[in-house]
Amino acid sequence: ELSQAVVDAGAVPLLVLCIQEPEIALKRIAASTLSDISKHSPELAQTVVDAGAIAHLAQMILNPDAKLKRQVLSALSQIAKHSVDLAELVVEAEIFPVVLTCLKDSDEYVKKNGATLIREIAKHTPELSQLIVNAGGVAAVIDCIGSCRGTVRLPGIMMLGYVAAHSENLSMAVIVSKGIPPLSACLVEEDEDHIKAAAAWALGQVGRHTPEHARAVAVANVLPMLLAMYMDTRSSDDLQMKATLKNILQKCTYLPALEPLLHDAPPNIMKHIVGQFSKVLPHDSKARRLFVTTGGLKKVQEIKAEPGSLLQEYINTINNCYPEEIVR
Repeated sequence: ELSQAVVDAGAVPLLVLCIQEPEIALKRIAASTLSDISKHSPELAQTVVDAGAIAHLAQMILNPDAKLKRQVLSALSQIAKHSVDLAELVVEAEIFPVVLTCLKDSDEYVKKNGATLIREIAKHTPELSQLIVNAGGVAAVIDCIGSCRGTVRLPGIMMLGYVAAHSENLSMAVIVSKGIPPLSACLVEEDEDHIKAAAAWALGQVGRHTPEHARAVAVANVLPMLLAMYMDTRSSDDLQMKATLKNILQKCTYLPALEPLLHDAPPNIMKHIVGQFSKVLPHDSKARRLFVTTGGLKKVQEIKAEPGSLLQEYINTINNCYPEEIVR
């Protein structure tokens, strides 16, 4: 309501005039004010748009002043975040590929706000995400995540998760652009649970579509890391929730990556792992032989499952692939 009072007093058109003034300090504070007005609701953002702010803000993305760029990117993000329509208006101001240069900026906040703007556009629809992919945005965000540390990484990590969540093809774009290694690096390098949780979530979005997607995540050796975080009592609730692996496991048919998990997983995760073995082993003789020699079949015999449970069904399916004397 306070922002609304400022808008009702007729301030927005005057603020849009202020961002066109030559004085840099005035531009900065006016852009910052427009950002603060836009952030609250789609209606308030719309008043800023109706005053013609987007075109002027978009022109300043390449301004050499870092503090001004921070505010400009922030204002565009706060407009784009509310709805598909508002995001499309920001995109129509031809911010791509220009905005990608901000991801290489020496100023950490310019990087962060640039990645945030791209995230707020990508999250809405597959079409907007595809547009970002076509502009080289996914590759640029992946480079950005690889080159910085800490919370600067967060919007980029989330952006990749949103893109991958939309469709198989968009998720494949993240994989092909080599997005998995920097995301898994975040699991190792970052100390903050909320950053690890975002990376775990993003990897889950990449891996949840098809066996091919799940395999790409699994071969990066991500699954044992996620399992360790899931089981670590020091992990935050959010991190434990994001690290459950379930999304990836339900699609993963790449058994060598699942095998090590058999020895550590708690019962609620174990059922998904054993479930995948029960799907693959009946149809794959090579995998069946390997499962015996690696000790996997022995491990399955040690699992205590409730009679009649889904887990017990999976174990029975696996045992039925083998002659009785081998099972014994």
